Amino acid sequence: MTLQFICKKFEALSLIELYRILQIRNQVFYVEQRCDDLDLDDRDQQSYHLSIYDGDILCGYARLLPPGLAYKEMSIGRVAVSLTYRGKNIGRQLMEVSIEECYALFGKTDIKISGQLYLQKFYESLGFEKISEVYLEAGIEHIKMKKTNYETV
Repeated sequence: MTLQFICKKFEALSLIELYRILQIRNQVFYVEQRCDDLDLDDRDQQSYHLSIYDGDILCGYARLLPPGLAYKEMSIGRVAVSLTYRGKNIGRQLMEVSIEECYALFGKTDIKISGQLYLQKFYESLGFEKISEVYLEAGIEHIKMKKTNYETV
């Protein structure tokens, strides 16, 4: 498995790339997790989109949001790994590259995320710290987390 990471601003995405991104987001968040919020929130157009390809198969994706769009801080969201690629360290690689891309794009400042509660230890292993109580988002338990140490992962 040879992985290729591609990070593009919204307007640079091809129609096929955008279709694949929406496809993986729908598969993970709506089919598997049964989210009850709309995926299309008018933030995609101002964000960067990090895709992981195995050949021509999109196996992972994350949305990188500039400071001021979702939070005062930059953010990483819509993190999704295709079901057939789970358990292969894709999620960790995706988050590590997402953090590095955020630093390169927006500077080495705080990163704030809304993470699913069951992934708290995973995000902590990447340097994020819990900064909120548990709350429901899209019908799923979440916590806000922040990464303030600007070292590479």
